[in-house]
Amino acid sequence: MRQLYFIVVILFLLSITAYGQGSGPGIRGARAAGLANASVTLSDVWAVGNNAAGLGQLNKPVVGVYAENRYLLSALNTVAVAAAMPLGAVENEKARNGVVGVEVQRFGGKLYSEQRVGAGYGYRGGLVSIGARVDMLQLSIEGLGSKQAVAVSLGGQAELVPKRLVFGAYLYNLNQAKLAEYQQERVPTLLKAGLSYRPTDKVLLNIETEKDVEQDADFKAGLEYRIIEKLALRAGFRTLTEEITGGVGFQAGALQIDYAAAWHAALGLSQHVGVGFVFEKK
Repeated sequence: MRQLYFIVVILFLLSITAYGQGSGPGIRGARAAGLANASVTLSDVWAVGNNAAGLGQLNKPVVGVYAENRYLLSALNTVAVAAAMPLGAVENEKARNGVVGVEVQRFGGKLYSEQRVGAGYGYRGGLVSIGARVDMLQLSIEGLGSKQAVAVSLGGQAELVPKRLVFGAYLYNLNQAKLAEYQQERVPTLLKAGLSYRPTDKVLLNIETEKDVEQDADFKAGLEYRIIEKLALRAGFRTLTEEITGGVGFQAGALQIDYAAAWHAALGLSQHVGVGFVFEKK
């Protein structure tokens, strides 16, 4: 039993210190992973987890599947499925009644695992988008049972220079949801804020800072370059976990395929893959 507790503690600490998982927002989507998770200004289907305000930019139904493996350990796998749907008519590339999104995610293995079911909503009004998300979280440890919590998050995006410069901010778990009475253990509360600069149609530069109330700030930067319209290369780095990242994205019709890898000097390789599908109206 002592060995079991030791393994669980190691997994839990790894998940928190390496990626801010630990019921935190984590990484959503292989595109975000390739950009060092500088994702608060992105507006793909994974905005449902990165910043719900980004959902407001979507104007077509889309679904996505995402999987990641950390440090080649099967106990540190994450799988997620997400979907987004515009509400009402779409006019001028904007959904009249906003966009709703849902996500189901699982992290961990048999001994320690985290599950979440989240629902988000984003609305775009002119150059500003706002969004909100509610998560039902469950943390399970074999032999010790499970705990549940509900976390509420809010976000916003603003085009400071239309189609060129975007500001985004996201507050995760603003209600400071509690996981256990012992030592007042709570779900992490984080604030993310960043800028996205697109000097040309081929280049995207993201910079972002993320602050957990109980940790040092993490600075992240990511660069995306489109070799051709359907093929993008990505690279990034983040300071708190001292990781470098790289990735590639390929679009084939309505299908979007993304892959990313991250390297940590002490812990090694992590890999991320995602597939998205956009439903075109006929």
